[in-house]
Amino acid sequence: MKLSQLRPGEIGIIKEFTDLEMSVKLMEMGCLPGEPVIVERYAPLGDPMAITVAGYQLSLRMQEASTIILQR
Repeated sequence: MKLSQLRPGEIGIIKEFTDLEMSVKLMEMGCLPGEPVIVERYAPLGDPMAITVAGYQLSLRMQEASTIILQR
């Protein structure tokens, strides 16, 4: 399952990334494999989304979130 498919309040654990270039950027922001992610909310038009990861909130575009594969 991709992070972009979760609804607000749902939790997943980062498993892997589908885009190598994007994965470097995401890992620098704390999105590391094994880290739990909670979807907080979506913007009114659905993009971007707010998540909590590594103890802080992060805003991701749906394109970025779709490169994160989760285990539930």
